[in-house]
Amino acid sequence: MTAGKSDSDSGFREFNVGFDDDGIRLDRWFKRHLPETSFTTVAMWARTGQLRVDGARATPGDRIAAGQMLRVPPPEADKAAADVDKPRRVRERVILSDEETELAQSMVIHKDFQAFVLNKPPGLATQGGTKTTQHVDGLLDGLQYDNEGRPKLVHRLDKDTSGALLVARTSRAAAFFAKAFSGRTARKVYWALVVDVPSIEDGMIELPIAKQPGTGGEKMHVDEAEGAPARTRYRVIERAGNRAAWVELQPFTGRTHQLRVHMAAIGHPIVGDGKYGGAAAFLTGGISRKMHLHARRIKVDHPDGGSIDVTAELPTHFAESLKQLGFEEKLGDDLVLDEKTAPTREQMKSRARAHAKSVRKDRKGERRGRGVVEEKATGKPAPKTGGPRTGAGSKFGAPRSGPRVEGARPAGRGRPGGAGKPGPRSGPGTR
Repeated sequence: MTAGKSDSDSGFREFNVGFDDDGIRLDRWFKRHLPETSFTTVAMWARTGQLRVDGARATPGDRIAAGQMLRVPPPEADKAAADVDKPRRVRERVILSDEETELAQSMVIHKDFQAFVLNKPPGLATQGGTKTTQHVDGLLDGLQYDNEGRPKLVHRLDKDTSGALLVARTSRAAAFFAKAFSGRTARKVYWALVVDVPSIEDGMIELPIAKQPGTGGEKMHVDEAEGAPARTRYRVIERAGNRAAWVELQPFTGRTHQLRVHMAAIGHPIVGDGKYGGAAAFLTGGISRKMHLHARRIKVDHPDGGSIDVTAELPTHFAESLKQLGFEEKLGDDLVLDEKTAPTREQMKSRARAHAKSVRKDRKGERRGRGVVEEKATGKPAPKTGGPRTGAGSKFGAPRSGPRVEGARPAGRGRPGGAGKPGPRSGPGTR
């Protein structure tokens, strides 16, 4: 955006639309560059013909293009409107200490004109919250350098999860990356240590997730009835007998705590995750009690063409645990990132409709079957009921026996691809 020029006769200001603002809505432009001007004021200017784009009247919902000229009423009009509108908070650039700036810049593992990739350490929150004063979002002012705009988060990692975190440097890049994450074209690869060894070495977990009641949204759980669809692929990289396994995780949806909930649900909580695994999530023998979940790699298309493909080094405690268990870090990086992709939203909706139809069909079949049995026994038509019985013996009265895990290549004896060690115990809920 070119700095506003004032018309000496009328006091109106003129702004040239910059490259980063190409294609955005006019009201969004005001939010970025004149945040003190409320939407109500912008709408009023549009109604009275004071807001112009290349000389023509404009509305807040109009899309603007790079190079266009905006004509905006004088600053006095902003002030007059502010007396009527509710006061708006304008974020000022935070001045960080030298130590905070050094911390922010030390996390950078990739830098270009559109993006940073940070290697977030465990224990540092991505965003602020209750009693959280230091977080990645608050350190981004230390990465502004000479850019006009402040860097922007486009996704998050849990506080105790370490690894690759993508940050956009421009508004255009933020919109581009946000679309990549919402469209599931961005690929994220996590490494984790889990308790025991999954009986299937390459599987897909499909379990819906929802907020757990009574936890204030701080904890999630598997909820077949009300949960949002969630899919996670896992591959066993190496195993330490039946004690623990090193796995690669790829989330194909982006639910809160998805990887942690899914692994705990199939009986293999992530080492150090007491929230979802309880006391069973901690290994003896000097293995760190910190969370062993790390965003190892991120691959996403770049706004200017090509792609960003970055690997984040392990935190100290995770690297030491791998060595202590006899694992070689190179084995994880040797796994090929295949082209298995997440389903589109339409595909997810189609699957949900098919599942609902199947449930209705099963229930209808059960009612019919019960009616035939009763009619044969009594010689009279079976009474109509409002729905299936839920008592003993009814398949609808009993809870599911375990989560769904689709997979191939059950883990054989010894480490995957090897032989000579006893086979793993079968995890609950796997088949």
